[in-house]
Amino acid sequence: MPKLNVLVSGSTGYIGIQLVKLLVKHKYVKIKYLCGNSSVGKKISYFDKSLTSKKLPTIVKFNKRYLNEIDIIFTALPNGEAQEISNYLKANNILIDLAADFRLKNAFDYLKWYKQKHKSIKNIKKSIYSLPEISKQEVKKFNIISCPGCYPTSILLPLIPLVQKELIHLKNISIDSKSGYSGAGRGVHKKYKDQNLYESISAYGVGFHRHNSEIEQTLKKYSKKKIEFNFTPHLSPMFRGILSTIYIEVNKNVSQNKIKKVLSDFYKNDIFIKILKNDDLISTNDVINTNKCHISVCKTRNKNKFVILSAIDNLIKGGSGQGVQNMNLRFGFPLKAGLIWKK
Repeated sequence: MPKLNVLVSGSTGYIGIQLVKLLVKHKYVKIKYLCGNSSVGKKISYFDKSLTSKKLPTIVKFNKRYLNEIDIIFTALPNGEAQEISNYLKANNILIDLAADFRLKNAFDYLKWYKQKHKSIKNIKKSIYSLPEISKQEVKKFNIISCPGCYPTSILLPLIPLVQKELIHLKNISIDSKSGYSGAGRGVHKKYKDQNLYESISAYGVGFHRHNSEIEQTLKKYSKKKIEFNFTPHLSPMFRGILSTIYIEVNKNVSQNKIKKVLSDFYKNDIFIKILKNDDLISTNDVINTNKCHISVCKTRNKNKFVILSAIDNLIKGGSGQGVQNMNLRFGFPLKAGLIWKK
């Protein structure tokens, strides 16, 4: 079977670099083009020395004529740029976007949350928002695949089964998420230069972070009732990883064991999801450099309130790994292909 040709646009950001590292180990694809802007003419090893020994193309500026030679386009670009590329897609091209360009199903919502008009409204209906464990069958039908954001990935994986089974109160959900600073991109060092980034923790986007939009949109899809939640993200003094702490109130006669069983049953065939023992305290260290999500259900002093802990690597399960996982599903490749699934 010949390898499929891949183009990576936005190859030098934190997620782009991580994506290249996964793809070079994937035996069913070949990186044909690496695209960038300010990095044109450089080797990818300039940005990550671990790629020095790999035979990879020099970085070039994206040109739509490349699409004639490409099967799969990965975009890890500033918001709006994948929309433009989508307008040039050929019938055989598959676009997998790691930014937010096709996450929202309403162009008005995109304008509201991202403060820019959508540049490819016609393609919104042709795209799928694909959290791989949730949309593993549907994703096979689409040529434009939108990968969820890093925070929503850590939040939706534990919440979707509980909302779907009507186990929790839908107007009393609080979410506290802490991410490594790589989640803010390479510009984070300049943006937070006066805030002692490496030794302090900073709240941001309180109440109005953009990821609220896709969390709400997705939970509504699995609920028959209105959902209200509070989500507060933080940048933490670590490079990578996300730990989300989710506070829930359960409906009558729902126990800790019931919650764990629902989660365990829901993900029993998903190798990248691990439901831990009740009250296990988890750490980002358990999942960094893997495509895993660890989930734990913890009791509190109140018998009808529980805390769910969810940990992922923001650059892999919350980014590049999720993109590769969606590609594997779309093309019927082995699910583990190119992915690190255990430490």
